[in-house]
Amino acid sequence: METILLEYAWVLLVLILLEGLLSADNAVVMAVMVRHLPRVQQKKALFYGLLGAFVFRFAALFLITTLVKYWWIQALGAAYLLFMSAKSLYDLYHESSETAEDLLEKPRKKSGFWMTVLKVELADIAFALDSMLAAVALAVTLPALGDFEIGGINGGQFAVIFIGGIIGLILIRFAARKFIVLLEKYPKLEVAAYLIVGWVGVKLLVLTLAHESLQIIDPAFPQSTWWKMTFWIVLIGLVLYGYFSSVRQNKKVA
Repeated sequence: METILLEYAWVLLVLILLEGLLSADNAVVMAVMVRHLPRVQQKKALFYGLLGAFVFRFAALFLITTLVKYWWIQALGAAYLLFMSAKSLYDLYHESSETAEDLLEKPRKKSGFWMTVLKVELADIAFALDSMLAAVALAVTLPALGDFEIGGINGGQFAVIFIGGIIGLILIRFAARKFIVLLEKYPKLEVAAYLIVGWVGVKLLVLTLAHESLQIIDPAFPQSTWWKMTFWIVLIGLVLYGYFSSVRQNKKVA
């Protein structure tokens, strides 16, 4: 029994580290989505948005064995993130090409508080499938603990996934606040952030194309070392691009 508990503790630790990594790109998206709100409302929007995300993830855990069967759920998440990235980058480019007089006459439309909360929840739902699939893949390697199942998963394995998911949401909440501070200090990071949103959308698109029901690409490809290295190298490259371009812009202004 002690050996099994140690194995569970080890997998939970790995899962927490995994959630920490996955929360990095999630937090960037959350930060750019709430950045336009007043500072007090930013915190509330993140809180309400992630509260709704918690409810969704909790409910989805009971249906995970059913949800993973439908490729179109991942496809919708990918389409949402890609559309949001493309539209936001277009708006930023269009805004930068306008004169100051144009901007005064036609101020940029921004979502209200509750619409922003809704967008945060939709974005987290798109992320949740990726995060939960990784958690389930890791947890099912554990030996069964107890003789009951929840959502088609052993009760002990379910508990590990649930705890890891809660910790992941907490990490996203605090990481998003840090990213908001960075975006305020380095405005150019907003372009890089929306590029990251699109890149995460590509990640979900790859998962969709590799789904067992489609198999347009090799189902093993999303878990391959080559793809994971490519994803993180590009992600880090986008962050560095945003940082150095922001520093350069700040120096010009100074």
